[in-house]
Amino acid sequence: MQLLRIRRATTVGVALAATALFAAACSSNNTTTGNGGGSSSGGSSNLSGTLNGSGSTFQLTFQETAISSFKSIQPNMTVNYGGGGSGKGRTDLSSGVVNFAGSDSPIPSEEASNFSGKTVLYFPLVVGPITMSYNLSGLSKPLQLSPTVIANIFQGKITNWNNSAIAADNPGVKLPSQPITIAVRSDSSGTTANFSLFLMNSVPSVWTLGSSSTIKWPGTARAGNGNGGVASIVKSTPGAIGYVDFSDAKGAGLTYASVKNQDGNYVAPSVDSATAAADGATVASNLTFHAVWAPGAQAYPITYQSYALVFEKQSSANTVKMLQAYLGYLLGDGQKLLPQLNYAPLPSSIDSKAKAQLSKITS
Repeated sequence: MQLLRIRRATTVGVALAATALFAAACSSNNTTTGNGGGSSSGGSSNLSGTLNGSGSTFQLTFQETAISSFKSIQPNMTVNYGGGGSGKGRTDLSSGVVNFAGSDSPIPSEEASNFSGKTVLYFPLVVGPITMSYNLSGLSKPLQLSPTVIANIFQGKITNWNNSAIAADNPGVKLPSQPITIAVRSDSSGTTANFSLFLMNSVPSVWTLGSSSTIKWPGTARAGNGNGGVASIVKSTPGAIGYVDFSDAKGAGLTYASVKNQDGNYVAPSVDSATAAADGATVASNLTFHAVWAPGAQAYPITYQSYALVFEKQSSANTVKMLQAYLGYLLGDGQKLLPQLNYAPLPSSIDSKAKAQLSKITS
């Protein structure tokens, strides 16, 4: 599937940044994790073969940068990762097309039968904010938005930027009389699942569209493929607002709102405010969790997470070793790449549990 996203890695600035990250990762490739699946730098022995992954566009930039760095550690291994959205990643994994899937949410109950009773392991990799990115000119300061206002915008009940409810969130800001265009995902998306979960948790009496990887949006919505596709719509459409992960929003040069959190504070999306949200997350025994609508004065309320999904039982010992090496790298030295890519690293308590789980991958 062709991704309608912004290929920031092709720009000179990001290429230079990736080179710097590559060097930093290579300089620290002797740290061990003690997980039984190699070291945090990708394993101590030379491995050969190919791993394929697909799915979440939220983690796409991280995967691309990590794959480049990992190549210097395991030069005879090839790792490929294509986006397509979390739903595509889960479908590809269940049908045997890939060795691992990127997904921003657990397997929905309606998809469980696709996995034929096989045990799937969840490896949390990254957390980050979902921004409320918008395209408005002439404002005296960035917007502030409450969950109620966001819910009514995306349900099509607030249709103009000078609406009184938006004005109440932004005292002293002159708002334009301009129609609102909502930008949403066209694909099955973990970003959609977590954005809608935020609205369902924060304003359950207001939000009526439920929480899922796909939502039946108002007919006036414009849909894009991947986070990059939504970012492109927002960037090119005056009056647009869309939910876009922080990394893609920063890369596209978008403006985004501060969002009112559970403690009543308007908090801007950032690496630090995402970490503050994830620190308070409750982690299930299978290592799934969600950080949306988390408590905390500085917690950004639309923070989400992304996982690598793999089958517990693999077809060969070599595939086991390669998965343990690559996932061990993502959970080890790979975490050092995240802040400069506008992602938040995992809290150490979650990261250590994920590393310990690597030994569960067997043939």
